[in-house]
Amino acid sequence: MRKYAKFGILIALIVGSITWVATASIQSSKTYYVTITELNQMGHQASSKRVRVGGDVQENSIVRTAGVVKFNLVQETKVLSVVYEGRDPLPDTFKDGAQALAGGRLDDSGVFHAQEVQAKCASKYAPKPGMAPDGLQKKITTEGQSSSYRSSL
Repeated sequence: MRKYAKFGILIALIVGSITWVATASIQSSKTYYVTITELNQMGHQASSKRVRVGGDVQENSIVRTAGVVKFNLVQETKVLSVVYEGRDPLPDTFKDGAQALAGGRLDDSGVFHAQEVQAKCASKYAPKPGMAPDGLQKKITTEGQSSSYRSSL
């Protein structure tokens, strides 16, 4: 019986350790998405928590220097200065006017230091409104004439 008790304690320690490591790693990798207004209202929490801020890249605000990219994110009338010092190159879609998400922390001077930046261009790959993508176009033949039209899906 004593042998089973020691084995049970050992199993409980292993399961407890695995649970503790998993919980600690989940807590450290959590990232909250906030708006620029919410970020400014967070106060000291904005510098202690890792957050993600979204907005549009302000026109003519991208400045690239050795290993650092500085730009501004805009949401409505709010502007946030961002400094990207990450290891990964910025995506091809990162340009003036693109929607972007920056993940990092806000410093005491109000500059957001991002370790990651994601960008997207909402309309680049979408078909024109009312038009079907090329592979989904319907073809109609009427009495020897061939014509095609685009249908809206």
